[in-house]
Amino acid sequence: MELFVRYMDRSNSISSVTTQDVKEESLRDDLRYYFMNPCEKYRARRHIPWKLGVQILKIVMITTQLILFGLNNQLVAFYKEENTMALKNLFLKGYKGVDEDDYSVAVYTQHDVYDSLFYVLDQYSQLGQLSVGAVAYAEDGDGKLLPVSICKEYYKKGIKESSDEVYNIDAQLERICMSHDPKTANQWRAHNSSFFDLEFYRLIDIKITFQLKGINLQTVHSRELPDCYSFYVTITFDHQCHSGKVKIFLDIDTQSSACKDWKISGTAQKNTHYLLVFDVFVILVCLTSAVLCTRSLVLAVRLLQRFSRFLSENYSRRVCEDDQREFLNGWYLLVIVSDLLAIVGSILKMEIQAKSLTSYDVCSIFLGTSTLMVWVGVIRYLGYFQKYNVLILTMKAAFPKVLRFCCCAGMIYLGYTFCGWIVLGPYHEKFEGLSRVAECLFSLLNGDDMFTTFAQLKGTNMLVWLFSRAYLFSFISLFIYMVLSLFIALITDAYETIKNYQKDGFPLTDLRKFLSETKDFPAVEERSQSDFRTKNSVLCCQSRPCQAVPILMKKRPVELNLQHARWKNMSFPTRKC
Repeated sequence: MELFVRYMDRSNSISSVTTQDVKEESLRDDLRYYFMNPCEKYRARRHIPWKLGVQILKIVMITTQLILFGLNNQLVAFYKEENTMALKNLFLKGYKGVDEDDYSVAVYTQHDVYDSLFYVLDQYSQLGQLSVGAVAYAEDGDGKLLPVSICKEYYKKGIKESSDEVYNIDAQLERICMSHDPKTANQWRAHNSSFFDLEFYRLIDIKITFQLKGINLQTVHSRELPDCYSFYVTITFDHQCHSGKVKIFLDIDTQSSACKDWKISGTAQKNTHYLLVFDVFVILVCLTSAVLCTRSLVLAVRLLQRFSRFLSENYSRRVCEDDQREFLNGWYLLVIVSDLLAIVGSILKMEIQAKSLTSYDVCSIFLGTSTLMVWVGVIRYLGYFQKYNVLILTMKAAFPKVLRFCCCAGMIYLGYTFCGWIVLGPYHEKFEGLSRVAECLFSLLNGDDMFTTFAQLKGTNMLVWLFSRAYLFSFISLFIYMVLSLFIALITDAYETIKNYQKDGFPLTDLRKFLSETKDFPAVEERSQSDFRTKNSVLCCQSRPCQAVPILMKKRPVELNLQHARWKNMSFPTRKC
């Protein structure tokens, strides 16, 4: 009877160990399959790599969609730019085709101010006879022409004593406006002569505003429906500085809309429908890609839970952070984000083609960003090849160090930015604003336009000149010879580390050791507690900062049972690598 009981206990233990071994091998097979590339998965289980096929198709379709939209958007941009240039030449007297700094024209005498002001009104009243473009006066809902308005802004009435040129001006502002029919705007001088009697000593600015309409027929040649535009034009005579220089600006706010009662013969409308069908197909492909990548992320989370449960139940260990990051694939997140951006961009593009929306810039941002992410995602598939994988691994290894280094260098960069703006801003055009200072210093950092930056310092202030030389020489020496060299050294060090890993082997984490287990694991002999700790610490120091995890291998049932029982009763060291 005693022999029978011992035999049953031994059979139950063998059965439990066999079941546990089967679960372990099943988990190992699933993990190995998950980390295979598409070709290896096909050779292993004959599963067609749908995700890879969808990504290739998506790259082709999204790039084609971007090119088609870009060509159309280019026509729109050219139309707006050329209309702005045409209106400046039409309404600004003395305009030479190139803006002077941020303004278009400058005048310096009262006579020139009056001439430029009346020139605008005369040209506007004769718009139909002068313009060669498809522009006209804008109309309201009742078909009446929208009036042109002119406003002048003054300081409140003050007293000027001509004897000693003392000005007594109230700081409060007053605004006087008037409007008139566009076709008779040139008659204002006779009927409102007092309005145009300008008091320059308290004049702040004069603004002339009017609205025009136009149509862009370029898109018809590219088989697109034309856009109608509303041009909100503002011409400003700026006299805020009272420096003797009146700056004249022409600003245009362009809004596009669907043309009413349009009729187009030929194949333009049919081709527009074809483009809408193509956009719908792009949305379906992106949805499919997002679903497949989401499914892969869910599978990764489940495998991580299984692996974590396996280590916890058998060895009371937790999965270290390095192994957790192996499961959470950032490439899938990148693909999902790009898919969402592409879907939103495609919907906006469809609305633009249907003339329901005119947000070209917003659509361009969505489509451009999604295409960028799609092409960056191609690197993931190149990473399956060892020669191409060096770039990815180097970027991954160097990124944390580079980020910390940039934070430190950025503090110095900001210090130079503020210092250059406050000291050199009044004397150098590249230092007039904080953004321009940052751009100038970044150009100097890359060795661009150095001599021009030195030579363009205005004024004869010797103190500022000496400071500018010390400022520029110190910045160039510090950032080019030290900061930039250290930046390159960080990346080079990461590259050399990756090359050594590829030559000698990467450090083993718990997950890597679990996946690379062989079936000829040596039997565990009776040894002291200190001997086992020494052996375990050696294994741990060969891995990344993870706790060492003993893994059971396939042996004969009796030997495996004994080995499992010994490991269960031993206390493992908790030291980290």
